[in-house]
Amino acid sequence: MNDPTRHPAYSIDRSQLGAVEINPVFARPAEATEFSKFRLPASESLPETAYQVVHDEAMLDGNARLNLATFVGTWMDDYANRLYAESADKNMIDKDEYPKTAEIETRCWMMLADLWHAPDPDNTIGTSTIGSSEACMLGGLALKRRWQHARKAAGKPTDHPNMVMSSAVQVCWEKFCNYWDIEPRYVPISEDHKVLDGANLADYVDENTIGVVAIMGVTYTGMYEPVKQIAAALDEIQERTGLDVKIHVDAASGGMIAPFIQPDLEWDFRIERVASINTSGHKYGLVYPGLGWVVWRSVDDLPEDLIFKVSYLGGDMPTFALNFSRPGAQVLLQYYMFLRLGMDGFRRVQANSHDVAKFLSSQIGAMDDFELWNDGSDIPVFAWRLKDRPNRKWDLYDLSERLRTRGWLVPAYPMPADLTDVTVQRIVVRNGLSHDLADAFLESMRAEVAYLDALPAPMPSQHKQSGFHH
Repeated sequence: MNDPTRHPAYSIDRSQLGAVEINPVFARPAEATEFSKFRLPASESLPETAYQVVHDEAMLDGNARLNLATFVGTWMDDYANRLYAESADKNMIDKDEYPKTAEIETRCWMMLADLWHAPDPDNTIGTSTIGSSEACMLGGLALKRRWQHARKAAGKPTDHPNMVMSSAVQVCWEKFCNYWDIEPRYVPISEDHKVLDGANLADYVDENTIGVVAIMGVTYTGMYEPVKQIAAALDEIQERTGLDVKIHVDAASGGMIAPFIQPDLEWDFRIERVASINTSGHKYGLVYPGLGWVVWRSVDDLPEDLIFKVSYLGGDMPTFALNFSRPGAQVLLQYYMFLRLGMDGFRRVQANSHDVAKFLSSQIGAMDDFELWNDGSDIPVFAWRLKDRPNRKWDLYDLSERLRTRGWLVPAYPMPADLTDVTVQRIVVRNGLSHDLADAFLESMRAEVAYLDALPAPMPSQHKQSGFHH
């Protein structure tokens, strides 16, 4: 019999191939007393029993509110939870059956087009996605197809496309280049160039470049890449070579931060070279996972031959997506948040997260052991590293493990290629991390640093590993 757990991608410890025992307190007469972990049970169980088993397994997960590693939203209010339960059965692709949900999806991306200063928000195009990873891939596919059309029209080959990006890009861009046969050209970050900033860009761009990715909120550190500066470098390249290279802005986080707390920062469609922008509704869009958005500057920036006209359940609808059936509930939740908060509400929520991040970074930066890599001035995310100190018996991996014993998830990880000798820790401040919780975290951190400093010998190191979380 084919055993899927033998596939290396599963990486299952064979010793775990046992059973889940049922507590006699809630086991019912004539029911099984255990469930196989990796095989369908032979018979049914009562819903109360199945619920209790799953509930007890899931409660072993960490406390989401204390997870300072993730960008993904972990809290919504009671009205949002009610709306979520009411709309959990809606399939976003079935726009004929759920026309109002489809209309609300359009309202949302048009609001984003306006928020991001599209020249004509009523004459652009966008879509919801399953997170920013899908949104990034759609933006990248549009760039590739436009490049192919231009090359074919000029009678030139289309077999060696490349894309230019920072070495600190999110892994979805590595996947995009791998899955769609595109050469990734990584511009390394360094102590002098902590983000992609346009320096030496001409060394990476050529006639086969489909586009440049600029990140509004690098996942490693939270820093913005200066889109306007990158565009200026591409303008100079065009003047010299004639190459017209467009920008896709990966604003998974910053797309829902910058418009509210840095409104004068030019990074969006105000820059003519920006062709498309994505964001995560489930990050600073304040919605549960998973929801993303992608918007193009105009309808002309999304090639028509990428859009499918699908006849589905009695309706004819256009679709541009990697997924087909997907939840509609998160789209409704996004619309709820737009109506619930408006511009002023989003400004207050994001400003509060920003204030907490600046407070935390200032306190951590003032500690003797730490040096800030950045201070959370961009999105409410910051990173720090250890100062050089002779005879220190611990490192950031040790501190990360000690904080975990108190419930706090704060990852430690090496920086990307060409800076892998630098290890940092990072905090993501999201809605729900209050000043009181920040004080509680600092109390825990100071206590754990004192504990580590008092050690008579170094911590065991054989189990240390990167705790990097996108």
